[in-house]
Amino acid sequence: MVVLKVLSRLGKILRLDEDKWNHVLEHPEMENQIDRLRETVVDPDEVRKSVYDPSVWLFYRFYADTPVTEKYLLVIAKISNKEGFIVTSFFTNRVKTGGLVWKKKP
Repeated sequence: MVVLKVLSRLGKILRLDEDKWNHVLEHPEMENQIDRLRETVVDPDEVRKSVYDPSVWLFYRFYADTPVTEKYLLVIAKISNKEGFIVTSFFTNRVKTGGLVWKKKP
């Protein structure tokens, strides 16, 4: 079952299925964060490609107030052509290295 289907900022349709959502919820701070997850994919601060797999994109958005203080929400998606699926999501302290795909203008 699909929990979320969203058009990303970069024109890619991303799906989040129930199994992956349950995986995300293994991080207790991600409870009730589905709207922020959607917002991060639709309106990220920046998007990077993984240094390990160029089909894996990392969507980042900074939130000053989260269940775990101020952090970036990271949404990791595997993308092929115009579609993909969300692999996982969690809060992180910093933007990881990787090829810059897109960055919001200040």
